[in-house]
Formats: sequence, structure tokens, C-alpha cells
Amino acid sequence: MSDDARRIRLAEDMLRQFAASIRAVQLYSLDHPLVMKAVGQLAETLERSHVEAPDVVVGIVDQQIVVDGFPLIAVHGTGDIIDRLRSLDIERIGLDRGVGTEELLSFVQGLAAARGSHDADADARVTSLGSEHIHVGRLAIQRRADSGRCDIRAIQEQYRSAVAGVEALWEQARADGTPDPALAIELVEGLASALGQNQRAMLALTALHRYDNYTFTHLVNVSVLSMAQARCLGIDGTLLRQFGLAGLMHDIGKIRVPPEILKKVERLTEAEFEIMSRHPVDGAEIIRRRLELPPLAAIVAFEHHLRVDRTGYPAGVARSSLNLATQVCSIADVYDAMRSKRAYQQAFPTERILAVLHQNDRQRFDQRLVRRFSQLMCIYPVGNLVRLDNGVLAVVVRTHAPDPSRPAVRVITGLDGKTPAPPYDVALWADDGPDGPPPRITTPVDPEEAHIDPLAYLDSPSV
Repeated sequence: MSDDARRIRLAEDMLRQFAASIRAVQLYSLDHPLVMKAVGQLAETLERSHVEAPDVVVGIVDQQIVVDGFPLIAVHGTGDIIDRLRSLDIERIGLDRGVGTEELLSFVQGLAAARGSHDADADARVTSLGSEHIHVGRLAIQRRADSGRCDIRAIQEQYRSAVAGVEALWEQARADGTPDPALAIELVEGLASALGQNQRAMLALTALHRYDNYTFTHLVNVSVLSMAQARCLGIDGTLLRQFGLAGLMHDIGKIRVPPEILKKVERLTEAEFEIMSRHPVDGAEIIRRRLELPPLAAIVAFEHHLRVDRTGYPAGVARSSLNLATQVCSIADVYDAMRSKRAYQQAFPTERILAVLHQNDRQRFDQRLVRRFSQLMCIYPVGNLVRLDNGVLAVVVRTHAPDPSRPAVRVITGLDGKTPAPPYDVALWADDGPDGPPPRITTPVDPEEAHIDPLAYLDSPSV
């Protein structure tokens, strides 16, 4: 059994025992043998998990539970846990090494007795369910942090600084043969911080880059998109930044590819492709030489062109399963490459890119991850400039997962699509009003051709 498979099995056991403990506490007294057995088994499983890591993190993402970054699908008997935690708006439970049976029993009892409430004291009440080794957070806490407006220009400057920093990192690595770990870690820390302050703006920025410095904007975008996906899976802290670092460094092996091959517009010859296809091995080797960089970055650099169906390269290498960080990075890599306008390629519309990600089910991409990515980005991502069927131009300010074709937009022109107008917001998914149905999007618009900066319209609150 692979290491990942073993950890998933352990996580599933823990989740089943967690559910059994809650059910037992709801049915019997705390000193009942069935309660003590269920909680005791949960404590034993956590103790085994803590041999490898100081904490176990349980996250709730939509109707799915994620344990230590592994989405657990259809674990028998755990549906009640999801319902209970969602009713309390609990997003995350951290179980630290050292948690014992008595502490778990008290926690399970508190969960079983708690009632959902959205009053002013709800945050404190949910947090109080925790203890010395158990930490509980609410969805609302993170949502408020994400929705708190951070100066758009500051976020934009952080993004531009990261692109310049990656260029410096790349050139230094090309000259010295290895990247500067301190600089790489500093860049990812800045991107992770900006993403936490204003995810809408950061995701919008990844869609607005130019092709004249594609290599470096692409690396920044893959890092940002990898961390955004990881956050949706309940991953945060050190592991979140490792996902970001892996995205930033996944193509570092290309510093050994001759520039004439790297920048070639025409189709590569067989000999040139053979040279290009060495970059995953070279990248993993380069990263492994710097002990300051986490092993996860080397794994992703090596695996990011491998596929679950045993295609891809390096040639002759097969994987029955790929690391979760690799799969997240690969989705970000393909998505950003296809939507990027370059000297030899027009940008593909988001709908077409998502269709490519969804095809070849279970052969190239894990479709559960693709579905989550589709919900994150939607057909019209935040920051897109679009034309509505009444002629106006608008900026997408919020996606709408139930109907990805109908986001919330901020109208910025008159009906001629040219004359600036006082901005106002429209929820395109809304029901028909007195004036009929809301408008619909007819087509995306290139901001450069329209001479419009969409970021300028993301500052104010949206609908």
C-alpha cells in the first residue's frame, strides 16, 4: 500500500470513529461502555496519525470532508458529521498531538449538544468548543477575512513584485544552477498573504497578465491558483505555502533547456522535445540540492507532466496515483497556459478550458478536483470584462457556483458599451423583476482592446 493510500485509510478510520462517537454520546450516558469504546478507538487512531504529523486537520468543504488535504468521498456513516458541522458553521477542526480520551469525550459531548446560531456571540460559542489540543473555527471567520476589502493597488503591487521576484529567481538559478531558497520562500509568503487578504483581486490579477513576460507571470499564477485550490480543500498554514512553493518552482528544470528551444514558436522536433522532456527530472534534482526547500516541491516538479493513465513524461515512469499537490498544480498549469495570450496563441475562453479539464475522465485529471476548480473560477472568473445582451460592458465581481454562466457583475458603461457610466451591480442569477429577466452575458471582452482596467472596479462591495 502506498504512503498516500495508507494515510487516506487512516483518515477514513478516524472519520468513521468520530461519527460513531457523536452518535454514541447522543444515545447513551458518557460512562456507557459503547461511548467509552467509540471515543477510545478514536483516540487510538489519532495517536497513530500523530506519529507522522503533530496535528490532524479536518475541514468541511461544501458537502465533503477533507482530512489533512485528502478529500474523503462517500465514507460510510459520516453524513451526520457533515450536517452537524455545517449547521454550526464549523469549517476546520485541528487535533494536536497529545489529545487524550477525556479531552475527546468532552469535545464530542460539546459537539453533540451544540446548536447552530448566527447571532453576535456565535463565533465565541463555536470557538469555545475547543480545548488545549483541539482548535475549532467557523466558516464565517474566514469569509469575513476574505471579504474584507484590501487596497486593490496594494494587491496589484504585490503581484507585480512577485513577477519581478520570480524573474530574478529564475535568472539567478540559471546563472548559479540552483535557486535562492530564501527568495522563493519570501515570494510565496507574500502571495499567500495577499491571497488571504483579497482572494477576489488575486484571482482577477492572474487573468490580466501580458504575454511579453509569460514565463514569470505563469509561475506566479500557477502558485496563486494552486494555493486557492488548496484553500478550498481546507488546507492552510505551512502546507498551503508548500503548495504555493511547488507551483512557483514546478518548471524550474527549464533553466537547463536551451533558450532557442524554450522560446520556439513552431512545433518542436523529436530531438528538441526529448531535451524539453528532461525538465521534470532536472527540476526535481535542482530542488533536492537545496535542503531548505520542502520535498513536496521536488515531488511536484518531477510529477507535473505525469498522468494517472500512465501517459506523460518522464518516459518510462508510471504512477498509480499522483500527489495531491501535483494534481492541483497540473490543473492550474493547464488552465493558465490555455487562457494566456501569447505571440503564437490566442487565449481560449474559460468555458473551453474547463471543458478540456473535464474531458478524459479519470485519465488525466481527478474530476473531483476539476469540479472544485470549476466552482472556484466559474465560466466568467472575477475580474473578467464582459458584454451583456443589452450592450453594456461590466466587470465580474462575484461568481455564482449554482449557475456559472450568471455571475454578479458591475456595469460600467452605458448601452452603447463605450460611454462611462456610474457603476452599479447586477446579480445575473436573480429572478425576473418588474422590467423582465436580468441581462445575460454575450461575450468576454479583451480589457486591453477596450482600454479598461477591470481592477479599478473591484474596490467597492458587490451584491
